Amino acid sequence: MTTQKLDEAALLKNASERNEFLNLHEVVAKARQNLNQNEWDYIVGGVETETTLRRNRMALDCVAFRPRVLRDVSKVDVSTELLGRKLRLPIVLCPVGSLESFHPEGAAPVVKAAGEFGVGHMLSSVCDPGLEGVAEAAPDALRMFQLYVRGDAAWVDDYVARAIASKYSVFCLTVDTAHYSRRERDIAKRHITGGRRRAAGREFQAALDWRTVERIKSKFKIPLAIKGIATAEDAKICLDHGVDFVYVSNHGGRQLDHGRGSTDVLPEVAEAVAGRAKIIIDGGFYRGSDIVKAMALGANLVGLGRMQCYALAAAGQAGIVRMLELLEDEVIRSMGLLGATSYGKLDSSLLHAVAPTNQASVFSAFPHLEIAPYRY
Repeated sequence: MTTQKLDEAALLKNASERNEFLNLHEVVAKARQNLNQNEWDYIVGGVETETTLRRNRMALDCVAFRPRVLRDVSKVDVSTELLGRKLRLPIVLCPVGSLESFHPEGAAPVVKAAGEFGVGHMLSSVCDPGLEGVAEAAPDALRMFQLYVRGDAAWVDDYVARAIASKYSVFCLTVDTAHYSRRERDIAKRHITGGRRRAAGREFQAALDWRTVERIKSKFKIPLAIKGIATAEDAKICLDHGVDFVYVSNHGGRQLDHGRGSTDVLPEVAEAVAGRAKIIIDGGFYRGSDIVKAMALGANLVGLGRMQCYALAAAGQAGIVRMLELLEDEVIRSMGLLGATSYGKLDSSLLHAVAPTNQASVFSAFPHLEIAPYRY
């Protein structure tokens, strides 16, 4: 049974039904039950050997905590301020294409959940119901828009103007997709995803360079994010061009194979940025402890991609809200046990490099998936 076949009543559970999920394992298991193999592989798969995908998780699993004690952690504040707004967690539900594969309304329930709970949302330009439709679905949510370039300068500028008109808070260019990768799970099955169907004009993405960044910054007054930064060198060029958000990402291990895990990249980017821009990171983040590690290493906002998809497929808008509630509980407990009462108390002195204890995979954050009642 696919989520596309489920009606809205089955997907949107009320608040009491959210308690069906007592931990994040159950969210993942429910998503697996609801999705067919093609939809499932779209979430969990990566490029070619899936080495980058596994390294995202390995980079997090190779960071241990050095907790401090007797610090009075009776009150732990896990909220953050961004763009003049208070977020309940330092999270953005990051851009994922073709969310309509997991819910008939695509990104609409995701942005509604972001607004309901109090986190950010970044819309992919290859996701229904599109820029204006998502703005109408949750006008008061903290909304950001991410663009794949499929046209000339006028085409890009039109998207920026539309994002501003629809009151998006950030405009984002993705820059790590100059060539479309070999998603071999899909190739082996001859399965073509919605994102590939919308690939016309890809030559414009391949020709993208820093001149587009210069033009956007000179013509438009909207904070600009550059998504796909993987080195300190490119982070510094972002600063030279006035970029407001440096977005560390390897596309969830779905573009360049044999790349570094995002968490391995973060320290050098944080050092290069040195507080002159905000840092967003995604890539393998599933648990509250992952979010705490990213914040201790210098991130300002953590992106959730696959975890967002699991929750959407499991229970629609209500599933995403419940997933965020569970993450919030994990973040509070992790910070309290570390001896930190706010993100300002986190730094690398609370971290230590170690060898991983588990084999890295998209499921290494969920070691209990085989246990009832959420076995899949």
